[in-house]
Amino acid sequence: MAEPLRILLVDDHILFRKGVASLIVSHQGMEVAGEAGDGLEAVAQARKVMPDVILMDISMPKCNGLEATRLIKREMPHVKIIMLTVSDDDRDLFAAIKDGAEGYLLKNLEPRQFFDMLEGIRQGEVAISGVMASKILHEFRQPEQSLAQPSEEGDELTSREIEVLELVVEGNTNKEIAESLSITENTVKIHLRNILEKLHLQNRIQAAVYAVRQGLVGHSQQAQ
Repeated sequence: MAEPLRILLVDDHILFRKGVASLIVSHQGMEVAGEAGDGLEAVAQARKVMPDVILMDISMPKCNGLEATRLIKREMPHVKIIMLTVSDDDRDLFAAIKDGAEGYLLKNLEPRQFFDMLEGIRQGEVAISGVMASKILHEFRQPEQSLAQPSEEGDELTSREIEVLELVVEGNTNKEIAESLSITENTVKIHLRNILEKLHLQNRIQAAVYAVRQGLVGHSQQAQ
């Protein structure tokens, strides 16, 4: 059996935090590694308990979730941080992506969706609410962005890696990408790791944004 996913909960609303903790405790394969009520506590708790995942609110006293994400990612880049917030503000979304967050979830999720997203994180996938995913693609598909030229790093991607990127942009999971390209999920993970290394990016969200902004998507289809 796989090790349980250890989750640090960061939210200044105690009742909400305890409610999420109760949900997690009742779900097999996950456990609450710790709790924090603000960004500074989050940094301290992350150092102490070394969680696999941090569910991070944005609006908190002393130190907000975006600043806490920057601090934690700088010190513990392997920890996956998922914003769990009521904010559907574009600026918060893009700031979280820039700071290295692996996901952005709104608090109006159904419990089933919430756990599906967390299981996806365990598999190395992005956790992002549908409406926020749409905001990402809309923002970076603006006409002025499409004029950007691929960088030297982008030119180094193989045709297969660009195919994988196209499917990532469309929101496909690793399993769906594997089925679409008739390869294994492990091969998909290898391609994604290589893509992130070549582009000097931290996660799939940043890779998808980069691909759209730099005009990398669509190349493989044109070549067919």
